[in-house]
Amino acid sequence: MSVDACAALVERGDPWRFACAMAAPVAARRVLFPLYAFNIEVARAPWVTQEPMIAEMRLQWWRDALEEIANGGVVRRHEVVSPLADVLDADAARLLDRLVEARRWDIYKAPFEDTQHLTHYLEDTSACLMRAGVRALGGADTGVADYGFGAGLAMFLQAVPELEARGRVPLVDGRPEGVASLARDGLARLRSGRKALRLSREAKAALFPGVTASALLARVVARPGLVVAGGVQVSEAGRKLRLIRASAFGRV
Repeated sequence: MSVDACAALVERGDPWRFACAMAAPVAARRVLFPLYAFNIEVARAPWVTQEPMIAEMRLQWWRDALEEIANGGVVRRHEVVSPLADVLDADAARLLDRLVEARRWDIYKAPFEDTQHLTHYLEDTSACLMRAGVRALGGADTGVADYGFGAGLAMFLQAVPELEARGRVPLVDGRPEGVASLARDGLARLRSGRKALRLSREAKAALFPGVTASALLARVVARPGLVVAGGVQVSEAGRKLRLIRASAFGRV
């Protein structure tokens, strides 16, 4: 039950976040790998079964584990939960509980009720993951929620074709003008959050997965049709360059 086991899980299941963790200061990795391993397990829980009740039970298992961590008592032994418990305080555990609860949307095929519902989903998934990471690395929360929303929206727009292929309705307004407006709002929040950040180099590592978000969202604003076509991408060279810049200079 080690950080190494979490790192191996992240390397297999989320290569981008694995690269981001490896670009972080060594001390930060003991926080980021358990956090990202947790995110993989929770994100895939709704998709590994066709039975909604079983998916609900899988998510509840994680909520129960986080409650144990938040309460500060005995925590179940598990290859992800055990190292996660070593790095989270009660407030960070509660942030991750919001993430698990939000993932219930992934179980069912109902669309988002409105733009506010989608906004809350992204705030409770991507942003709460970053907020928990920043907190565990000793950073202040200022600006992280906005930055995390923008970063999460960029990742979500990349996933739209796959979500649609799985029978989901990810976009509240799929018209080009609706998609462009959503991306414009996300870009504004991303930039606002970035300006408000007051983080150490180590804590800023929790934001590394968002280093491509600005370029991706700007691209969608200019060409919203790329979303449904699966064309919201940054080249591998571009991703590496942004990650190197973030690692060397803290520019997220």
